[in-house]
Amino acid sequence: MQIIHGIDETDLIIRLKNGDQTAFELLFHFYYPGLVIYSAQFTADRAEAEELVQDFFVRLWQKHQQVIPGESLKGYFFSAVKNSSLNFLKHRKIEEKYLKEMVELSVNHLAYDPDLYIVSELQERIRTSIDALPEQCRKIFIMNRIKGMKNEEIAIELAISKRTVETQISKALKVLRIQLKDYVTLLLLLGI
Repeated sequence: MQIIHGIDETDLIIRLKNGDQTAFELLFHFYYPGLVIYSAQFTADRAEAEELVQDFFVRLWQKHQQVIPGESLKGYFFSAVKNSSLNFLKHRKIEEKYLKEMVELSVNHLAYDPDLYIVSELQERIRTSIDALPEQCRKIFIMNRIKGMKNEEIAIELAISKRTVETQISKALKVLRIQLKDYVTLLLLLGI
């Protein structure tokens, strides 16, 4: 057993078990520096090692009634801090693996492509704008731009003049340009 500040460790263990805060503080100040250095050997991060050791002492204080008198605390303390340090590394390794997977996924998966959301939003805005067109204008625009029919084909199918078809398409494009002005660059690429 150790002698800590002139007090036998066994006496400090008994006092700790009984909730003596001074005994706890003596043990903390005696073991803390060595435990931090020991933990840092595993974590390679002094700040993290300090936090792990502090967490260990918080748990020790919370469970001080479970301390068994007669056992050396040194072995218990170092073993507990080693386990905490190894658990920290295991958790960090899992985090790094997860982050790596997320980065790979965000680079390769369509769901993480920001343009997808802009395109989806644009598609919704186009759909809404087309739906808002007058019925005849909408019908002609859909036949021309979505179904790919030529102006002559539309005129024949609807029994109207080719000039009326051209006027209605022009009218639809004018309305869509106004309603979709925030997407002008994409619309130019789409030929609207």
